[in-house]
Amino acid sequence: MSATQLDPAEAMTALRAKQQQVWSSGDYNRIAALTVPVNEAMVSAAAIVPGEEVLDVATGTGHAALAAARAGARVTGIDYVPALLDIARARAAAERLDVGFVEAPAEQLPFADGSFDVAVSAIGVMFAADHDRAASELVRVVRSGGRIVLASWTRPGFVGGILGIVGRHVSPPPGAQSPVRWGEEDVVAELLGDDAVDVHSSLHTVTQRFTSAEAFADLFLDYYGPTRAAASRLDDAGRAAMRADLVSHAEANARPGVEGLVTDWEFRIVSATRH
Repeated sequence: MSATQLDPAEAMTALRAKQQQVWSSGDYNRIAALTVPVNEAMVSAAAIVPGEEVLDVATGTGHAALAAARAGARVTGIDYVPALLDIARARAAAERLDVGFVEAPAEQLPFADGSFDVAVSAIGVMFAADHDRAASELVRVVRSGGRIVLASWTRPGFVGGILGIVGRHVSPPPGAQSPVRWGEEDVVAELLGDDAVDVHSSLHTVTQRFTSAEAFADLFLDYYGPTRAAASRLDDAGRAAMRADLVSHAEANARPGVEGLVTDWEFRIVSATRH
């Protein structure tokens, strides 16, 4: 092994650090607000009941964690971006909800086996550096008979298209896996492995509105980690080309005959039971 070559574990740690920087850039709170309906739909699908122990993996600003707490669950949310956890804690305090937030990556959950009745993740674990390890951890911390419920953007959906544009303009880091894999039921079933049974899924859409395609593109270039980080690696011409592709993508997916920009973003909810 050369001095500059990393072993697989070191390479994954380096990739996770890069991704953490991506999600720490911009102001994801401005984008996270768009995902509230996704989180609400996922928590509803999880059929959480009062008193259950719930883990929200990659909680971000806490939408799913708070929704589960409102349902009467005892909730813990984890994320590896401290600034997002600070926002989640402030939101929980404002609603007087008793939610615990812990700084940790999805691949290294600091909990004992079978600690939770339910593990959820909305638009979160799909962005883990190590998909196999993150999925294994989800299964490990859920008790036998407990549930795992995940909401992820799909490859052919609107956000899948955004991520595709990012990949065309800036090559992903070595070892990075496509997050939209988690939007496919068979892939998630394989990732969760034999200890997850009764895997099933459903497709959903969330409607998003912007004043214009240009306003959408600028919002994501300024505040969404993946697009902001990619744009920062481009020169002025490259950034302009990426912006033009985002605008075209929005226009191509806009509902016709309505004022402003109205788009429907597809996501999949996958549910499984721990064996």
